[in-house]
Amino acid sequence: MPKHANSGFSRLTRTHKLSVAGVAAAGAAALALSVVPGNAADQGKTQATAVENAQPAAFSAVGTAGRTQQATIARQADSSAAKGKAEAAAKQAAAKKAAAEKAAKAKAAAAAKAKAAKARAEKAAASRSAVRTAIPAAAPKPAAKPVVKRVVKTYPDNLDGWIRESLDVMAKKGIPGSYNGIYRNIIRESSGNPMAINLWDINAQNGIPSKGLLQVIDPTFRSYHVSGTSWNIYNPVANITAACNYAAAKYGSMDNVNSAY
Repeated sequence: MPKHANSGFSRLTRTHKLSVAGVAAAGAAALALSVVPGNAADQGKTQATAVENAQPAAFSAVGTAGRTQQATIARQADSSAAKGKAEAAAKQAAAKKAAAEKAAKAKAAAAAKAKAAKARAEKAAASRSAVRTAIPAAAPKPAAKPVVKRVVKTYPDNLDGWIRESLDVMAKKGIPGSYNGIYRNIIRESSGNPMAINLWDINAQNGIPSKGLLQVIDPTFRSYHVSGTSWNIYNPVANITAACNYAAAKYGSMDNVNSAY
C-alpha cells in the first residue's frame, strides 16, 4: 500500500477523533447487548437504552475535548500577549536607557569642552600677564626743557651798528679787537664810507685797489674772510671782520694799527 493511504485519517482533528471514538463505543455497547439472551422486546429496550446512554457520553467527551483545546489556545494567546508586552516594555526601557546615556555623554562632553575653554583662557591671561611683567616699564620721559626764546639781536644800519655786529662775530671766532681801535682805523682809511675805493696807490697800480671801510684788497679779503659773513668785500661787517682777522694775524690786533697796514 502506498505510504499516503492513511493520510486522510492523519488530518483529522482531535475533536473528530473523539467523536469517532464515541461512536465506536456506542457500537460496542450495542454489540454487547445483542449477544445477551432474553426476549426480543427486552433486548430491543436494552439496546435502545444502551444507545441512548452511549450518545451523551460520546458527545460529552467531544465537548470536554473542545473546551480543553480552547482553554489551551487561550492560555497560549495570553502567554504570547504577555511575552509581546514584556518584550515591548524591555525595548522601551532599553531605548529610554540609551537616550539617558546619550544625554549624559553629551552633557559630559559639553562640560569638558567648557572646562578646556576656561583653561585656555586662563593660560592666555597668565601668558599676557607674564609678558607685561617681562617688559620693563618705559623709562619716564625727561622733563621738557624750558623753551628759551632766542632773541635775535638787531643792529642799526650805520657805522656804530656795523662795528658792534662785527665785534660780536669776532668774539665768537676768537678774533681780538676793540670798538675804539676799529673806529679809529675806519675813520682814517675811509671816513666811514663802506663803498670807498683807492684808485691811486700802489695796490691800484697793481690792479688790486683797496676797498671798503678798512680798505682791504681782494686777495687779503678772500684769505682772511670769516665764515658767517658775506663774501661781498663792500659789505661793512664782512670788510671789518676780515680786516681785523688780518691785523690780528700780522699785528696782534687792529688796536695796534695806527697807519697804513
